[in-house]
Amino acid sequence: MRRRLIIVLVSAGVLLAALVGFNLFKAHMIKQFMAKNAAPPQTVTTMRVGFTDWQPEILSVGSMRAVHGVDITTEIAGLVRNLKFQSGADARSGAVLVELNADSDIAQLHALEAAAELSQTTYARDKVQYEAQAISQAQLDTDAADLKNRRAQAQAQAALVAKKTLRAPFDGRLGITTVNPGQYLNPGDKVVTLQSIDPIYVDFRLPQQVLARVSVGQALHVTTDTFPGQIFDGKITAMDPRIDIATRNVQVEAAVNNSARHLLPGMFGRVAVQAGEVQHYLTLPQTAITYNPYGATVFLAQKAPDGSLIAQQIFVTVAATRGDQAGIVSGIKEGDTVVTSGGLKLKNGTPLAVENKVQPKNDPNPSPQEN
Repeated sequence: MRRRLIIVLVSAGVLLAALVGFNLFKAHMIKQFMAKNAAPPQTVTTMRVGFTDWQPEILSVGSMRAVHGVDITTEIAGLVRNLKFQSGADARSGAVLVELNADSDIAQLHALEAAAELSQTTYARDKVQYEAQAISQAQLDTDAADLKNRRAQAQAQAALVAKKTLRAPFDGRLGITTVNPGQYLNPGDKVVTLQSIDPIYVDFRLPQQVLARVSVGQALHVTTDTFPGQIFDGKITAMDPRIDIATRNVQVEAAVNNSARHLLPGMFGRVAVQAGEVQHYLTLPQTAITYNPYGATVFLAQKAPDGSLIAQQIFVTVAATRGDQAGIVSGIKEGDTVVTSGGLKLKNGTPLAVENKVQPKNDPNPSPQEN
């Protein structure tokens, strides 16, 4: 019996050892299988987070308008004798632009001036006679009235002659004219346009919600697709005292420096009004942020115990956006390494392979791609 008991115990021990060894071997093989079939590292781009300055801005679009702009026309009819300007040239205030034929009007002016001089001589002679009591007061009054009438006629004729010369009412740039010497002009016919464009006005509209942050004298920047990358500085000069009841917007006027004469009346421009003090935000490319119903998230590239990089998803708070960038106020700290592209294929614990040769756009003032 003792021998049988020993045999049974030995057999049970061998069977138990075999069972334990089999389970250990199975677990080892499963571990190796899972290791061989683990998800491969996902290729992403990363960047270290740092602070940048953010100037709060109110954005709008507007149209350029000349500070002074007018179509030069003639007040009276006449035949063009001389053109004193060239199309596209600059004109100074008071410069002669067009001379109409005024020969007959000048001759009439000389006749009236001669009549006025005669009336002056008659009045002076009769005044001496009146003092000698040779003529009556009525005669002297008649002579004085005739003198005033003759002078008034001469002045009216001189004004008519002056109208035959068209002058620039202010400094500016002339447009293109189709008027030629010898051409007959009727009253109101356009001769040429004159535009004062340095500085130049930009008219734009802002919603009533931002009026508390906008005031006359506030600085702004203007950009246009015509000159990509170039910024034109200006200041708000006036605000309409009335809100548009249909749109709840207010019209704003700003004067923009245009010393290079690049901006022209009628041109479209983007306006950025500087509103408030400069802020300091942790700045990321907008491609690094994923938005979902629970909030905005980013992936951090963190080191695993074995030294490899893995993804760790966290929530962030976005304070503002500009161009390709987003300003973050919570969730990350300066120096964190954030995944900037490739985040859509990640989840917590995903191995990462960093490749930063090509980075996503990170421009605060991007230009349209077609430019």
